[in-house]
Amino acid sequence: MELFDKMLQREKEDFRRISNRLLSACFLCRANETSKSDYYFVLKYKNEFKTYLDMLGYRLEVNEELGVIQLVNAYNYNRMNLKLYESIILLILRILYDEKKRELSISDEVIVNLGDIQDKYLSLQIRDKMIDKTTMRNALSVFRRFQLIEILDRDLANEESRILIYDSILMAVQIDDIKKAYEKVEIYRKGRQTDEEADENEAD
Repeated sequence: MELFDKMLQREKEDFRRISNRLLSACFLCRANETSKSDYYFVLKYKNEFKTYLDMLGYRLEVNEELGVIQLVNAYNYNRMNLKLYESIILLILRILYDEKKRELSISDEVIVNLGDIQDKYLSLQIRDKMIDKTTMRNALSVFRRFQLIEILDRDLANEESRILIYDSILMAVQIDDIKKAYEKVEIYRKGRQTDEEADENEAD
């Protein structure tokens, strides 16, 4: 293909590898040391990536200000449906990102801890108890795979364990997504309150 004519053999191999990585993870972050070189490789061959991925039905979105590359399916296929608690935790991470970013300079990393996530969850008044460790661990593992966060401390039973939130969360969870997530949370909360009231009436 003419697409690869100007590439060296090693670059062709990198092109294939990174294309598959994008198809799997959707995001590349400049701030992520494990993918930083891939991010710059995509910038170097941006037109080639766009041409190739367009043939597969994908749109490559590059935000150099955020240092994030995102892959979007033009036909709305291959979307991942998050579980309710994954959606809630993702919403919380987005809210915490905004709150922390207002306190920091533009270049500072946004780091929160598990206690921050649990406190914000309790403030939403969805349930009276915190998110259980398994649910939290599974959700964070998903978000890490998609380069939305990095888990800095492995002990997820410790509320001081830190989570780095990448700028990619701004592209993954936009304002309309936040509104929809809030609506889902409100529906869930009202449903829970109704169930509790019904239980109380039965007890009487």
